[in-house]
Amino acid sequence: MERRKMVVALGGNAIQSGDATVKAQQEALEQTAEQLVKIIQSDVDVIIVHGNGPQVGNILLQQKAAESEETPAMPLDTCGAMSQGMIGYWMGNAIAKVLRKQSITKDVVTIVTRMVVDENDGAFNNPTKPIGPFYTEDEARRLMKETKAVFKEDAGRGWRRVVPSPAPVSILEYKVIDSLVKDGNIVIAVGGGGIPVIQSKEGLTGTEAVIDKDFAAQKLAELVNADTLVILTAVDYVYVNFNKPNQKRLESVTVDELEQYIKEQHFAEGSMLPKIEAAIHFVKPNSARKAIITSLEKVYEALEGKAGTLISKEEGPVHK
Repeated sequence: MERRKMVVALGGNAIQSGDATVKAQQEALEQTAEQLVKIIQSDVDVIIVHGNGPQVGNILLQQKAAESEETPAMPLDTCGAMSQGMIGYWMGNAIAKVLRKQSITKDVVTIVTRMVVDENDGAFNNPTKPIGPFYTEDEARRLMKETKAVFKEDAGRGWRRVVPSPAPVSILEYKVIDSLVKDGNIVIAVGGGGIPVIQSKEGLTGTEAVIDKDFAAQKLAELVNADTLVILTAVDYVYVNFNKPNQKRLESVTVDELEQYIKEQHFAEGSMLPKIEAAIHFVKPNSARKAIITSLEKVYEALEGKAGTLISKEEGPVHK
């Protein structure tokens, strides 16, 4: 019997929750690894995709702060590659530590991954992806004047820099990733949504953008023919009428139901909406596929059908 294959998408804020020091981020990843290894023990092949919003923003700030004629600042795509290597290194160490503690004999490997995007994608004319730290409105407006970067208010939490977020088209390393998974390795890939590159007659060129991690995870799950896409977020369930007296949690929901909820504008743009859309894109073409949206703390229970929101093409089982 063929083993189940799962892509797990982990937010960049699960790595950095305010303290940007190396020690704090490594400690956060060790706690994350404890939860992820529970999945690995369930006889499932796992590919881990992580966000990099806080980290790539901070790398970009460091680059700009140290810029000179002799050492010019690296562009955003290169900063994204830096964040992939950095977070992948930390995450690999954290998972290996838990594996050793649990006496599990598996190798973990990080693949620096390039994502092909369309140079004519309309997102390049409408930056929407928040990266880096939060600012007050006054600070953001001053920085916009000084740097010509675009800043927008982010879900009531403050102002952040926003960059283009084109749709993922293809992943150059997906066959390598799939081969490594089939050989029994735990693979960390498509970090931060992948390094955005444009394909031309002359070859590959990096471009200044950050791809949405959830859409990138969905594209990877399609390409490696995964059974399940797991998107981890800050809440245990997806809700409609969120934070209202008639709030309702969704346990088992179909694509048709979710599309109706989207029309009714139940999900916040830049927050829950892209996760819902990524889950729909993954599940809709194939009734054998499932998507789960839940928190890191509930991920193992969600795989057992005891927590989280299960998304399927047709009506599936309701949690008991």
